[in-house]
Amino acid sequence: MPKLSNIIDHPVMKSFIFFSIFRAFYGVGILVVTYFVDRETTIPWWLFLLFSMVFSRILFRLIKQRRGDLNTDS
Repeated sequence: MPKLSNIIDHPVMKSFIFFSIFRAFYGVGILVVTYFVDRETTIPWWLFLLFSMVFSRILFRLIKQRRGDLNTDS
């Protein structure tokens, strides 16, 4: 089991797991918002999704920086 523990404790693996969890929750939220944008506004759904892709990368980068700042404080 120490080998598995070493793999899970590796910074790249931690980042991958964090990114996967982030994308899962963010993806569900985007699906719901896209449905309402498509039904209730005149904004094309593909334009909203394009904006969402850019926004999600910026948001994830900010979360990673914030998370890194919190890890260095302890």
